[in-house]
Amino acid sequence: MEERKACDLLKQRFEQAGFRIEENRPFDEDGVQFEMDGFDSDSRVGYEYVTAESGDGWDVDGDVIAALDARKQKGEIYVLVVDEDKAPDEASHGREADAFLADLRERGVGPKPAKAKPAAKKPAPKAKPKAKAKPPRIPKKKSKK
Repeated sequence: MEERKACDLLKQRFEQAGFRIEENRPFDEDGVQFEMDGFDSDSRVGYEYVTAESGDGWDVDGDVIAALDARKQKGEIYVLVVDEDKAPDEASHGREADAFLADLRERGVGPKPAKAKPAAKKPAPKAKPKAKAKPPRIPKKKSKK
């Protein structure tokens, strides 16, 4: 399957599951470095489609896949790596993505809710000015006559 079409399918599945995917994102953590085809940095969930066409095999080799899997087991990051030889068509890509996303749901891993903007505070209603108090009335003294 052509890489662009495969990545579009994976992106669609991940976004339908609620993830916000950034395409072709550089990834460099703990000695693992490659350009990930799709990644949601808030949820730490992504995918990589490994093809001969794009030359992914040189940077996403068995060691990288093992390192990503070890970090998945620790709950640090979740990356679906799809090899074109093991998933050569659209149906097999869909099955791989669906199984991966189902595993995430079982683990309780999901998209992080969008950060809500704080609601604009309404200005406090202006207090009505208090009526001026009248000075106390002093009774007039009666004159003695």
